[in-house]
Amino acid sequence: ICEVDRSRDSESEESEEENPAEMNMIWIFSRRFQLSVPKLASRKRVVQELLSDLLQVSHSLFSDSFFPVLEPVIGVGSACEGWSPHKEEDVIYCMFVPLKPPPGHAFHLEPDTMGEMPQTSMRIRVEQVCTCTGKQPDQSKLCFLHHSEQELKRNQVTSLLHTLCTGPYLDGEKIALWFQTFVISAWSVVPQSRHYSMKVLPSCRSCKMELVKDSGRRLFVETVFSVQQGDSDIFLSSQPTEAQLPPSTTWLESYAVAEAKFFRQVAMQAPPHSCHLKCLRLCARLLEGSGISVYALKTTVMHLLTLIPLSEWQHKYLLMRVDDTMHYLRCCLEEKRLKHFFFGNEDMPEEISLPPGFQEAQPLNLFQHLAQDPAAQTEALKEFDKL
Repeated sequence: ICEVDRSRDSESEESEEENPAEMNMIWIFSRRFQLSVPKLASRKRVVQELLSDLLQVSHSLFSDSFFPVLEPVIGVGSACEGWSPHKEEDVIYCMFVPLKPPPGHAFHLEPDTMGEMPQTSMRIRVEQVCTCTGKQPDQSKLCFLHHSEQELKRNQVTSLLHTLCTGPYLDGEKIALWFQTFVISAWSVVPQSRHYSMKVLPSCRSCKMELVKDSGRRLFVETVFSVQQGDSDIFLSSQPTEAQLPPSTTWLESYAVAEAKFFRQVAMQAPPHSCHLKCLRLCARLLEGSGISVYALKTTVMHLLTLIPLSEWQHKYLLMRVDDTMHYLRCCLEEKRLKHFFFGNEDMPEEISLPPGFQEAQPLNLFQHLAQDPAAQTEALKEFDKL
């Protein structure tokens, strides 16, 4: 959408000496905006270990039931990507827990036809399937389809359809309440209970926990339930956005896992001490209070990471990359168009696995609201120019 001016970079590369004044400014920014967040990675590991231990308990507790199978957690969101825009005490570590169907059940993803939500919403229909045949039929479990109702009632626990579903559809609110109840009852069993006190915070579609250490240090954790679309990096999420509160059986398409994977790939390929995460955090702080969302900013930086060679994201180029980011955003505001990163993107890294049709799809416009409201665009440009 905008050409990134790289002439300054080539001039910088011609001189091996770093500009002392510019490096001093980078240092000032780093101190002023608390850009150094090495604790994020270590605290993320603490959270992942905690949830892994909780899931181990759940597997032993629910092994004979027909609740969803809880898969290993996936860290998502800015804190797990390494750059949270929030102050240290306000950081929330978000973890996706993918759900798989229990034995005798299958998940079928259906577009939400209620008409109230965008096309990126789906419902997850739960179907009972035959367990009589197969390579290794489970003799200890009765087949829901081929045993009588009396046998099932007498000898087997209730089907998923009668516990965490509303009608034939998986219910995000029921799953959240089930998991919250489990966490409260299982907390004393996990090793972390010796070091942290835990409180489950109110949440209707996820499990939010506040962990407090003896020293008073707090950790906020949010567990979000998800269902993978095929073998791709795109999931359906139980957690609604701030602007949308769909019915409890509606699940919203989420790109958080693909985004986290993208940033892991960048970290592996970028030069040591790459400035891309500091650029994100600094720009997020600069844009605080403006009408530009953190997600729009992150999308901008993701585009730039595929447009500008990773060798040009060395720490000494931080101010240039910040300038590029703000310039790109300004162009997008002028043109009322910011392309969603995962739709119709020819520069998509091959490591990211997308469902069929994503690459050929028309790019979604994250600034569509500005295209539909000229007054909102004028106000957004005015606010941006004040920064």
